[in-house]
Amino acid sequence: MQKDVRSAEEVDTAAQQSSSPLAFAFDIDGVLIRGDRAIPSAKRALTILEGDNPLKTKIPYILLTNGGGIEETERCRRLSKELDFEIKPTQYIQAHTILKTVVEKYANKPVLVLGGRNDDVRKVAEGYGFRRAYTTLDVKAWNPSVWPFYDMTPDERASAQPVDFSKTPIHAALVFHDPRNWALDVQVLCDIILSGGIVGGPYHEPAVPVELVFCNPDLIWRSDFDRPRLGQGAFREAFQAVYRALKGKPYPYTQYGKPTAATYKFAEQVLRDRLAEIQGGPVHEMPQVYMIGDNPESDIAGANGAGWNSVLVQTGVYDPANGPPPHQPTHIASDVEEAVRYAIDRELRHTSK
Repeated sequence: MQKDVRSAEEVDTAAQQSSSPLAFAFDIDGVLIRGDRAIPSAKRALTILEGDNPLKTKIPYILLTNGGGIEETERCRRLSKELDFEIKPTQYIQAHTILKTVVEKYANKPVLVLGGRNDDVRKVAEGYGFRRAYTTLDVKAWNPSVWPFYDMTPDERASAQPVDFSKTPIHAALVFHDPRNWALDVQVLCDIILSGGIVGGPYHEPAVPVELVFCNPDLIWRSDFDRPRLGQGAFREAFQAVYRALKGKPYPYTQYGKPTAATYKFAEQVLRDRLAEIQGGPVHEMPQVYMIGDNPESDIAGANGAGWNSVLVQTGVYDPANGPPPHQPTHIASDVEEAVRYAIDRELRHTSK
């Protein structure tokens, strides 16, 4: 059998010919799923992207969410089951995925990781390469009087690691996911920030302040409840209100997640890598990117800032009954299927001119 050998130039030409004139970035909650159930139009939209479209080719896409709390591989496994389409980790970005880019800075230093259930975010952090990641439950188990108004459950106690925090200076606090116990987490955050990293230590102005990072600025998000729920952005506001009352000023922090420029820049590189993976060759020119989201403050504002096209759907946070969106999208659609069809038709009209 003669082996099919193609030159680098032929491979590069084939990659260019198989490229799509557009690509998509999808929010998840309120766009593809609500709660733990897929929105019916989501499966139809993905069917279109997998080849049932006028281009007769697979149209590349990534998922860009402010959610998180578990490992990317596990989340992709669940999403694949819910959507009936394979979602690969190479096309999936959670709010805290970007923290992989700062691991080197804190790989061997004690950090506090907040959010999620039990020690779920510790496991995520360790998977990224943070070797000394601790939770507020570890702090509570070390000294219950840190926050005496709450008793740990057996599962929480089992998830805690034995650590002496009077001798373990915390260098950074990384809010991976929405905290479950705001009171405990606000208290511990204040403790480490005011004492330069030592829980229970004397309050002072440290030479090197504890770095504070939030991964999701969403004030609200859409679940399967009838009205939007408070998100990590609300927790940030609660912490800052308490800190301001104590010190008379807000505490400086780094913000990741949509709509920050850092997250959209990171997402564009992930999308570029995904295109190269699909095409089997380098990406010389990025196609038109369409962000499909339900939250004007994160999805639409971020996409507009990144120079992407944006389509706002009405199956999540955005409710047209409340007036026009604060950030103007390229288009407003009833659901994700309509959004995908609009984007494809728009690009076909552009390329036919």
